[in-house]
Amino acid sequence: MYDHIRPSNSFSDFVELVSILRKECPWDRKQTHESIKENLIEEAYEAAEAIEEKDYEELSKELGDLMLHVIFQSKLASEHNAFTIEDVIYRIQEKLIRRHPHVFDQLDVDDEQKVAENWEKLKMKEGKKSVLEGLPKHLPALIRAYRMQEKVSNIGFDWPDENGPWQKLDEEFRELKEAVKQNDNEQIRLEFGDLLFSMVNLSRFIGVQPEDALRASNAKFERRFRIVEENVSTSGKALSDFNIDELDAFWEAAKKQEKSNGQ
Repeated sequence: MYDHIRPSNSFSDFVELVSILRKECPWDRKQTHESIKENLIEEAYEAAEAIEEKDYEELSKELGDLMLHVIFQSKLASEHNAFTIEDVIYRIQEKLIRRHPHVFDQLDVDDEQKVAENWEKLKMKEGKKSVLEGLPKHLPALIRAYRMQEKVSNIGFDWPDENGPWQKLDEEFRELKEAVKQNDNEQIRLEFGDLLFSMVNLSRFIGVQPEDALRASNAKFERRFRIVEENVSTSGKALSDFNIDELDAFWEAAKKQEKSNGQ
């Protein structure tokens, strides 16, 4: 029945393939919008990881997985007459044209910042009740904080220079220390959050993506700790056999070993 189905570079062929799977595969038939939404998020992270690792062959595969989810979600929606894949394609094109009047109309915008500012103004004209509307709650907190600050900055709500973020960081650090001194657990939690938020604020001014920076630090810690584990294993003992000073010596050795390897 489906002897004609072969891999191709045709988008319509891909849509047909997904429709066949939805009809014929027991697993695909069972799925709903909700049952595969976490898979959609997972595929986005896998694509982001491929970008970070500059693995473009893997990225092409992960983008295909993302496209599969776009088509599959659209197929599910078409089954209850919500929208079709054609609607998805039309709406994104319409939005892109509408929000780029400096490209497709007569608006004169000559730099990236003005483009961002105009983008937010256009969204408000479209009926958004808040500049912050539309930020997914599922976003990692660091990314969401960065995007919130970026959005309000685009409409002028921001520090005039990086002195403001540095001073705010000092202020929040003092408030956290005071909360710790007072042993107020709830206030400690709130002040710690404010300190993190201030760190994110500073990151914008010094040109650092906080999520990327923390992910890199996580990876660096993992690499070094694995070296510690390897060196401890070579000694014939367990980690628990060493005190903190001895483990710290292993850590310093791991740092030197990593640097000698050019990492």
